[in-house]
Amino acid sequence: MSLVANTGKLAGRTLFITGASRGIGKAIALKAAKDGANVVIAAKTADPHPKLPGTIYTAAEEIEALGGKALPCIVDVRDEKQVQKAVDEAVKKFNGIDILVNNASAISLTGTADTDMKRYDLMHNINTRGTFLASKLCLPLLKASNHAHILNLSPPLNMNPYWFSLHVAYTMAKYGMSMCVLGMAEEFKEFNIGVNALWPKTAIATAAIEMLTGTSSTSRKVDIVSDAAYVMLCKDPKTYTGNFAIDEDVVKSVGVKDLTPYACDPNNKDNLLPDFFLDLPHMTKETKAKTEAAGDGQIPTLFASISKVLSSDLVQKTQAIYQFNVKGKEEGVWHIDLKNGDGVCGQGEPKNPPDATLTMDGQHFAEMFAGKLKPTTAFMMGKLKIKGDIQKAMKLEKMMKSLQKKK
Repeated sequence: MSLVANTGKLAGRTLFITGASRGIGKAIALKAAKDGANVVIAAKTADPHPKLPGTIYTAAEEIEALGGKALPCIVDVRDEKQVQKAVDEAVKKFNGIDILVNNASAISLTGTADTDMKRYDLMHNINTRGTFLASKLCLPLLKASNHAHILNLSPPLNMNPYWFSLHVAYTMAKYGMSMCVLGMAEEFKEFNIGVNALWPKTAIATAAIEMLTGTSSTSRKVDIVSDAAYVMLCKDPKTYTGNFAIDEDVVKSVGVKDLTPYACDPNNKDNLLPDFFLDLPHMTKETKAKTEAAGDGQIPTLFASISKVLSSDLVQKTQAIYQFNVKGKEEGVWHIDLKNGDGVCGQGEPKNPPDATLTMDGQHFAEMFAGKLKPTTAFMMGKLKIKGDIQKAMKLEKMMKSLQKKK
């Protein structure tokens, strides 16, 4: 649900959006289409995906149904010839390009040892190289526009080592997009081209986040990002450049006070999953002391409770082995095997290699199994480190729900 009214400022403007066949890219395209903008849909999906909705052609139909004009182009942003061809077609159909939105991105939340080089190259070639390439090839046309913008869907350059320690390859690839903003904003000032970055404050309900967490209930709709992008792209590029904006701050700046309609589940509007790369305020010493006291001596009791809810049905649904490296006052190693038999748990390492190894303080471990802290939230907030299969690690939430029901 859009909470920012269209003003018509993008009427007749041509947007070149990478990865616009679905998700955030398509949402930005549809928002601009309401103004009567022209949109070049530069994406790979020409044929329907077996699991993901939308193609460049269905996106084009939606854009034109809202009053915009669309040019669907089959583009792999890693391929210079394909990008150049799409740029040339945009010139033929729309006589130029006013706005470039670098949205296409690849993600793999894996540590160094678990990141194969094929995946590393994919992320860097799409995220960093693709952004640089599209910006380079669109530059001559942007110079000719009197309302030229480049908007990258990338995070603020946060040098907190935590964000590198979790998934250094992905962080480098996304920060590469952000460094394009930092450099090009200064480089292109003389051409009156605004170059900015936009990043969500919370998780956004896209295919990627649903694949990671298995749910969108603690996410916001794509509309908050498309509303924020619209506000940014309507600004004067001569004076608005070099900004690393957060979606929530942008929509608030134009008068949106109640963000509840953006939440996928309004009941979770105050319990949304924070996005990567944004540091949260540290707990106060008083709060931390209370939390630590509450967690004392709970882990053996927790595992005794866990053992009571293990079942062949839970094993069949989960199919994963977990190892927990607990730090702090209750330091130790624990495991849960939800792959074999009726399941087993206890102290020490599992008999078979774990699918996911989770490291966290005993206090946070207790909160997680008490239902006060979700694994996904703990991971995004930096309270939990995961090595191995992150998607299987997130399946722990199913077991925790069973545990809560049987208390």
